[in-house]
Amino acid sequence: MEKSKLLQSIKGGLIVSCQARKGWAMHGSEIMAAFAAAAQEGGAVGIRANGPEDIAAIKRRVQLPVIGIQKHWTDEYESYITPTLQDAVGVLKEGPEILAIDAGNRTRPNGETYLSILKQIKAEYPEVLVMAEIATFDEAKAVVNSGCDLISTTLAGYTPESAGVELPAIGLISQIKGITDLPIIAEGGIKNAEQAAAALKAGAHAVVVGTAITRPEIITSRFVKGMKSSPQA
Repeated sequence: MEKSKLLQSIKGGLIVSCQARKGWAMHGSEIMAAFAAAAQEGGAVGIRANGPEDIAAIKRRVQLPVIGIQKHWTDEYESYITPTLQDAVGVLKEGPEILAIDAGNRTRPNGETYLSILKQIKAEYPEVLVMAEIATFDEAKAVVNSGCDLISTTLAGYTPESAGVELPAIGLISQIKGITDLPIIAEGGIKNAEQAAAALKAGAHAVVVGTAITRPEIITSRFVKGMKSSPQA
C-alpha cells in the first residue's frame, strides 16, 4: 500500500496493541494473533505488535496494517523499544507497514542512535513508514525534521524525563500538533472511548490502545476493585 493511502486508512481510527510478556497468562504468538483478529472484527484500523514471531502470526491472521517493534528490558542500556538496527531489521523481515523506534536520546548498545538507525532503515527499506516514539515535547521538537514519517507519544510518562506526566498526555499531543504536520499517534494510558476521542480532538491522527483492550487480567481486576468499593445491598 502506498504511504499516503496507508496513512489515510488509519486516520481517525483505533489501533490495538497486542502484546504480552513472557510469564503473562496471554503470552504466545497465536494468542496475540487471536486478539488481533478480534480487534479487526471490532473495527480496529491497525495492530501494534512486538517481535518477529508475534508479527508473523498476526500478519497471517489479519489484513490490517501492523506497527512493528522489538522490546528489550535490560539494565545495560536505557532504550527498550527497537533499540538497535539489528532489532529493526529482524522486525522488518516479517513485513510490518510501520516500524516504531525510540527516538529519545537514551543509551543503546554499540553506540547506536535513533538517527543512525533511521538513516539505515530509510536507505534499505524506503517503503516502510518509520514512527518516532517520544516521551517529551523537547524530544518531539528534536525529531520533527529527522526524516521520520510519524510521531507517537508512547513513551510519555515512562521515562525519567517524563515521570509524573498525567496520562493520557493530551496536552503533549496539542503541543506537537502546533509544530508539525506529521501524523501524531496517541498512545499511553488511554482507558476509554472518551479519552481516545479527546486525543483525536487534540490533533492525533490515530489512537493506540493496549491495556484497556488486551489485558484481561487488568480489566478483571478493575471490575473486582470497583465491585468491592461499592455498597452492598
